Amino acid sequence: MNTINRTYLGWLIVAGLIEGCSTLILLFVAMPMKYYGGMPEVVSVVGMIHGILFIALVLMFWFGRTIVPLPTNLMWFGMAGAVIPFLPFIVDIPLYRMLRESKS
Repeated sequence: MNTINRTYLGWLIVAGLIEGCSTLILLFVAMPMKYYGGMPEVVSVVGMIHGILFIALVLMFWFGRTIVPLPTNLMWFGMAGAVIPFLPFIVDIPLYRMLRESKS
């Protein structure tokens, strides 16, 4: 059986939560501030932060395939989760299970 890199897996879970929250902030805070508050600069700032977090999460899943190692289907699910709103929170469930099971 392969040894699981629990530290990287933990950081991957945290990165998913942060990226997922950045999506929610972009959609439910920054976008309304742009369209209803007349503050388009908020979307520029939050959008850039979200973009950096998105790229970081995708790269973490890509490298996690060999570092953790993640199953290929979980890696692709994680990358899809970075694209689809709310999905990073669902992707964290199998990641957390993997982390919990590696403790035994």
